[in-house]
Amino acid sequence: MTRAGHAALDNELKTLKSVERPAVIRAIAEAREHGDLSENAEYHAARERQSFIEGRIKEIEAMISRADVIDATKLSGAIKFGATVTLVDEDTDEERTYQIVGEAEADIERGLLNIKSPLARALIGKDEGDSVEVRTPGGEKSYEVLSIRYV
Repeated sequence: MTRAGHAALDNELKTLKSVERPAVIRAIAEAREHGDLSENAEYHAARERQSFIEGRIKEIEAMISRADVIDATKLSGAIKFGATVTLVDEDTDEERTYQIVGEAEADIERGLLNIKSPLARALIGKDEGDSVEVRTPGGEKSYEVLSIRYV
């Protein structure tokens, strides 16, 4: 996991524990005051939210405890975990930039590419100027590596 990914998970965990958990506890207490719990929609919604929050807390704590945090700024050379890579689609000449990150922090919309994705696996070990063939759900794609940075 990258340092940024670790920090984001740590912040989410702190928010869940210090803001979300107390808020849902208050919501449950208020809903209990309304009487019959069997027909109390607010109570059931709050309990469901509490279950989600507690599950997410456990999930994040497990991810953080197993994480190896990599400082990408100390890396260089061929593409590896943490690299920010600019590619050009050899068919459309469209440029895209991705950072190769761990599963927990992957978000393709923000350019954070899951290390286990077909594209990331194909990129590992490549250098600037290399051509990469990738089998995607949409078919075969060819990319050229324009630049590799470690930020």
